[in-house]
Amino acid sequence: MFSNEKIKIMPLGAGNEVGRSCVIVECGGRTIMLDCGVHPAYTGVASLPFLDLVDLSKIDAIFITHFHLDHAAALPFLTEKTSFKGKVYMTHPTKAILKWLLNDYIRLINAASDADFYTESDLIKCYDRIIPIDYHQEVNVKGIKVKALNAGHVLGAAMFLIEIEKSKVLYTGDFSREEDRHLKAAESPGCKIDGLITESTYGVQCHLPRAEREGRFTSIVQNVVQRGGRCLLPVFALGRAQELLLILEEHWNSNTSLQKIPIYYASALAKRCMGVYQTYIGMMNERIQKLSLVRNPFAFKYVKNLKGIDSFDDEGPCVIMASPGMLQSGLSRDLFERWCSDSKNAVIIPGYCVDGTLAKEILSEPKEIEALNGKKLRLNMSVEYISFSAHVDFTQNSQFIEECQPKHLFFVHGEMNEMQRLRNVIQQRNEKKGIEMILYTLRNGEEAEFDLVKDNEAKIFTNVEGEFEGIIVGTEDDIRIYKRDELIESKYKEMNIYERQRIPYNSTAVLLKQVLMDGFSELVEVESGFMIGNVHVKLDGQEVVLEWKSSYADDVLAISISKMISGIGLKTKSVKLSKMGKEELLISVLKNYFVIEKDGDIVKVKNGSKEAYISRDGVTGDSSVVDKIDECMRKIKVIYSEV
Repeated sequence: MFSNEKIKIMPLGAGNEVGRSCVIVECGGRTIMLDCGVHPAYTGVASLPFLDLVDLSKIDAIFITHFHLDHAAALPFLTEKTSFKGKVYMTHPTKAILKWLLNDYIRLINAASDADFYTESDLIKCYDRIIPIDYHQEVNVKGIKVKALNAGHVLGAAMFLIEIEKSKVLYTGDFSREEDRHLKAAESPGCKIDGLITESTYGVQCHLPRAEREGRFTSIVQNVVQRGGRCLLPVFALGRAQELLLILEEHWNSNTSLQKIPIYYASALAKRCMGVYQTYIGMMNERIQKLSLVRNPFAFKYVKNLKGIDSFDDEGPCVIMASPGMLQSGLSRDLFERWCSDSKNAVIIPGYCVDGTLAKEILSEPKEIEALNGKKLRLNMSVEYISFSAHVDFTQNSQFIEECQPKHLFFVHGEMNEMQRLRNVIQQRNEKKGIEMILYTLRNGEEAEFDLVKDNEAKIFTNVEGEFEGIIVGTEDDIRIYKRDELIESKYKEMNIYERQRIPYNSTAVLLKQVLMDGFSELVEVESGFMIGNVHVKLDGQEVVLEWKSSYADDVLAISISKMISGIGLKTKSVKLSKMGKEELLISVLKNYFVIEKDGDIVKVKNGSKEAYISRDGVTGDSSVVDKIDECMRKIKVIYSEV
């Protein structure tokens, strides 16, 4: 059970930006991290999420949505270079592919820097800590339940449904609601969501229909190679690359005039990972599963693997798919610099581009670009953009938001302007429909919180019918009520709580005694002070000390005594009673146990769905609430006088 009644959300990355996705969810001292990626526009420590903003030693677990570097590449740094000691979870395909991806990534990063970002040894240690999970498998992290749902972004990509008591938080990561040639669409959580943390990559942009995009893509590729040019497709090594290969393979198969023109897939990494794709065909869509019964859908007839630029015979037209996808470095950058000055050639950007990368820069069609060696190169090749990015567009995202009906909507993974436009449109739609929803566009390090929906139901573990005296037992999973003798026989042990409260006091013992006698007729003077019911009151220097064995009735009594003592002698020269009247004091005490609403002379007291009303005519309403109010009123006997 959680004493803290707030759920806190804070992005450490991907707040008003695309890259280094990392979100913190915290409630009641339990903390989980969602994703830990790097920013593609930066290198080394500068590419990390803002990990120094939180105490990493207090994070109980991290959940990785998928294997892309902007969501997972900082994981070994987190586990091996910081105080993080929590558990690491991701799906089976993500774990299988991430090992190869990070091996490749760290070699490139460390080769370009004198200081190691993290080592291959760090990567091995990190990999050993990963706990693989299946879709719909529930993980319990100290009472926080986390379930992976299919996200449709890449093989093994997951959204995470987080349940804290009755509250539900959904983190989408990157997701797609459109089924493609090999992946299923993202699934719906099937329930209302209290807090939705969703990507906003494309803001209010809408994708072209899939058939139109594929037709335009194959048409451009065909025109380039038929005019003798070279067509460069910069892609992530895994993900959209497999989708584009399936499209090109099908187009080449149906056009005999193209079959002598080579298609190269320049990624030894992807070749190694193809076995993973074949292993997890069962997680793909029905189309690819049926095809797998006939042949291996990822054994391509017209696609050749290219080990590197040294083994490439750069003669004649061809199509080359190479990584990285944003042309920052590597083979895709080498080929781009080699071909960019020839107008016969073309580069097709098939997905989202982050600000600060060359891929984003060339979309504005500059006349020249700066090579990695500092030289200026003419940009004469044609530049095309066709989005095959497996991210939701505005239509898909807004429909998904409507399905989830979140009370609190957090946008992440979007450039600031796109994110703000999306927020404004969703806000306007909600206002027209009368939908109450709070929208957030948090920057990295900014925090927002909302109320935890508590579980007010208790399970009775006894065979006794009718009324009985019982003990409430709170566990991480539920609330239980046991009959006292049954509890003694169970694994649970009854515990008494003794309370002590110290109240500042700077007046005399005589004044204290007189005020308490005026307020409580049952006061009994004892050697060490006074007894009022079961509450012991004594004067200790400049403090009044209250001591009692905790119970509902005695807690109420102690609160009443504390209210009367507070302020005695601070502003008066003679005996003065509490400034609070009976009604005011009663309401103050009741607020510790109930929801109080005042309407004129009537006070409404709510306990869940049960209500009672206090008026000049008395107390009416649900008998259980009325009984508790009567008990409080009996304990509060304040004599009111004007000050």
